[in-house]
Amino acid sequence: MPVLEVICSLIGWFCLYLLFFWTFRSRGPEWNCRLVTLSHGVLIVLLTGYVIFIDGPWPLTHAGTENTELQTFGLAVCLGYFFFDLGWCVCYRTEGPVMLAHHAASIMGILLALFMGVSGCETCGVIFGSEITNPLLQTRWFLRQLGLYDSLLGDAVDLLFILLFATVRVGVGTAMFYCELTSTRTTLVMKLGGVVMYGLAWVFMVDIARFGYKKSRNKYKKWLENHKLKKEIGTKNLDGHLDS
Repeated sequence: MPVLEVICSLIGWFCLYLLFFWTFRSRGPEWNCRLVTLSHGVLIVLLTGYVIFIDGPWPLTHAGTENTELQTFGLAVCLGYFFFDLGWCVCYRTEGPVMLAHHAASIMGILLALFMGVSGCETCGVIFGSEITNPLLQTRWFLRQLGLYDSLLGDAVDLLFILLFATVRVGVGTAMFYCELTSTRTTLVMKLGGVVMYGLAWVFMVDIARFGYKKSRNKYKKWLENHKLKKEIGTKNLDGHLDS
């Protein structure tokens, strides 16, 4: 169990939060915390992506194997962040029970992988799939704060977020979940953790699907209203030309 690495990671993320706090003094605490979350999302996706696709082994075929040094390092970095973010969320009471449950399940899963020294392969895969949409989620929040969300850029961010979540976290996640359950090397407790994380992913997917349907319906209604308005204006202009 790399206790020192986890502590250093926690201190590092907290120091980054303080740096953002002093840099953006006019902004609130959530602005600075989300900057930390955005930084973690980019860093951990790059790190776990390297672990999965380059350093190996492949999580779909080697679930339950012994952790490598790089996997252990990536898990320690991520665990330190989750400790920081969970503490911040509890302190400021900004998140609901589902997100807090997700944080708690993530912490328990990483702790188990580090403590037992196995299943770091698929745990890094879960982290990669979970965090790959995080930068888009934070970008969406920042666009709202800057008044730029109701634009083509905001629509593009939402669309990419929904597609990535559905294909990676649910689609690829289903394949990884199946491989973990059928693996003879994976321990029972890690399989149970996989059930929890997979269930939470579907809870989020249902909420995202509802959001996507609602936004698409509103966009369509707005398009119909604008089309009707343009048609009425065109008819009035034509009548005006005929009268003259």
